[in-house]
This record gives sequence, structure tokens and C-alpha cells, in this order.
Amino acid sequence: MTTVSTTVADANVAPAAKSRNLSLDRARTFLTLVVLLHHAVIPYTHFGHTDPKSFFGFDMIVLATDSFFMAMFFFLSGLFAWSGIARKGAVSYMADRLLRLGLPFAICAFTLIPLAYYAVSLRQQPQIGFAEFWWKTVTVGPWPSGPIWFLWVLFGFDLLACLLHRLWPHLLDPINRLSLRGRRRPEEFFAVMLAVTAAFYVPGLMIYGPSSWFEFGPFSVQHGRVMLYASYFFFGAGIGVAQIDRGLLAADGRMARVSWDWMVLAIVPYCLLWTLIFIKREILGNPSPLPNWYEGLYALCFAIFSVAIMFLILAFFQRFRQSGSARLLDPMQPDAYGMFLVHYPIALWLQYWLFDYDLPAIVKATIGFVLTVAFSWALTRALRQIPGATRVL
Repeated sequence: MTTVSTTVADANVAPAAKSRNLSLDRARTFLTLVVLLHHAVIPYTHFGHTDPKSFFGFDMIVLATDSFFMAMFFFLSGLFAWSGIARKGAVSYMADRLLRLGLPFAICAFTLIPLAYYAVSLRQQPQIGFAEFWWKTVTVGPWPSGPIWFLWVLFGFDLLACLLHRLWPHLLDPINRLSLRGRRRPEEFFAVMLAVTAAFYVPGLMIYGPSSWFEFGPFSVQHGRVMLYASYFFFGAGIGVAQIDRGLLAADGRMARVSWDWMVLAIVPYCLLWTLIFIKREILGNPSPLPNWYEGLYALCFAIFSVAIMFLILAFFQRFRQSGSARLLDPMQPDAYGMFLVHYPIALWLQYWLFDYDLPAIVKATIGFVLTVAFSWALTRALRQIPGATRVL
């Protein structure tokens, strides 16, 4: 997910390509399903209440998922960045990333994302045609990015990694050494990662708040989370500098054997987040802006939960490598990235269709989630049959 004396010498060698790590593949595929679940239930929550039906349990899901899943995606993406740059060279590496990230971003921004938000627009302007809506989106705006903001931000981090690798090729060696120690003492890596990510996220939330976004055409990202995502990416890159299977993420490492500890470390701050939400709504009266002490405490609990739940998920897939989840996740793994790319219009149009039905929120969300998974998986499978498509999807 060696001994320290061998770290420096091994870290200086450009790593060769390795066989796939099934635990990491399953964690990544699981996260993809979490994204689909997040978008399936959010209309039925207090925050994203776009449907007349709601269910508080979905608020609990969305608070948890929003607090970790995109940061963990950056962490997993970073795992093979530094070693990939060392193995391929910066130019070849970025050419691959342009194909895998830049091309899907451009295609989705001009097609799938407007198609997705057209379903939302029809509820407000039933008479508007798609051509008119599309033209207004790309020329006047707003031009929302939906979940594909992740692609351009990750591309930016990859570009930054190439620059840093060129200037300081051993910059991330300390993280790699910490990872190797983490094989036996994962709590040390946890503490350092928590300290760094909290140091970036707490001031970011206090300065920008939770709702401030950078937006330029289809390029968008939350101001307060950019450095949080960057820190996750580079911690992942540091682990992947060398000997990724002999450090924190080693199959026989202690991280997986203390998985219950990560569960406790995740549950406690999650409960504190709900306590703070109660204080904000029932005691403070939802003031705007919120007091700095509140934003600081909330950000700290958020940071602890985010790192802890990531450790818990990684530990689970390391510890239970032969679990029943493999029967679903392994067949889905080659299609997971494509499912992430194509699912959003499917999810939003299913919600548009379900809006007028007098069904409980749980039923609507279940139908939406199951069909979103099925349709996005089937569509990805079909797209991957196009010659050359597997280089992108």
C-alpha cells in the first residue's frame, strides 16, 4: 500500500516497470464506485437537495465521501508519477499524460459535461434545446466541469512533478525513506502525512472557506483544497520513488495488521465533524462567514478523517486480498477509468427521469446507482472496443 540502510542506493536507481499491484487496483476501482455512489445520492441530501425526496443517511455518506475520495485519487495517481518520470523521461511521460488526461478532458468538456448539465437546465428552462444550451455554455457560461476537474488538476501536478524531478531528482527521497520505515511503523508515516496535509488545508479553509472555486471556462478547482490535493499527490509520489512493495504499502507490512486502529482514527473525527455541523446549524445559526475558530476545527477534523480513512481502505485491500470484493472489482478494474469519465451524464439523466416519480429517496438513489454503474460499465466496455481506445481508457 528493507531496511533503511538500503534505501538511498535503491532510491537512486530508475525503477523498472512492475506487475500490477492488485490491492492498489482494487482500491482505485472501489474509489470509482464511491464516486458513482456520491453522485447517485447527492440530490437526496440537505446539501444537494435537487429532488423533493431526501434521506439523512445520504448526508452521512456525502460528508464522508467528500472528505476523502478525491484526495485519495491524487495519492494513488502520485504513486507511479516519480518512478514513471525516471523510467520514461519527462517528455515521454507528459506525452502519455496528455493522451490519458488532456484528451479525455477536452472531449468530456465539450460533449459529456454539457450533456449532463442539460438535464439540470431542463428543470428550469423546459423549452431550451440542447444546441442552444450547448452554445450558451461554451460561449457565455457558466461552463461547469463536473468531476472532470480532477483531470486537468492531475495533469498540472504531473507537469510540476516533471519540473521538480528535473531540478531536484532526490527531492522525495525523505518521503520514500519514511515509507520504508512505515512498513514496520506506519503510525510515523500517518503522523507526518497528517501534519503536512493539515498544515496546508487548515489555513486554506480559513482563508477561502468551503465554497470558493477557481473557475475559467471548464477549468475549476476549490481554492481551499488545491494544496491539500498537491500534498496527497506528492506523498504518493514519494512512496513510489523506489521499492513501493517494500515500504508502507508492503503486503506483509504492519499497516494492514492494525486496520482496526485506522477505523477508530476515522470514526472519531467523522463524529466530530457532525458535532461541528450541529453547532453551526443549531447554536451559531449558520452565520456567514463562519468564525475562524470553527473553520479551523472543522478543517483539522476533516484532515484527520481524510488521512485515516485512506489508511483504512488501503489496509483493508492489503489485508483481505482474497476477499469476495475481488470477484466484482477485478473484472471492473480495466474499465474503472472509463466509468469515471462517462458516468456523470448517465447519473444526472437518471435523476431527471426519477424526479417525477413518487418514490422514497432510498429507492430512487438505489435505482440511480445500480443503473449508473451498469450503463457506464457497458458504455466503457463498448468504447474500449474502438481501435486505440485502450490507450486512453
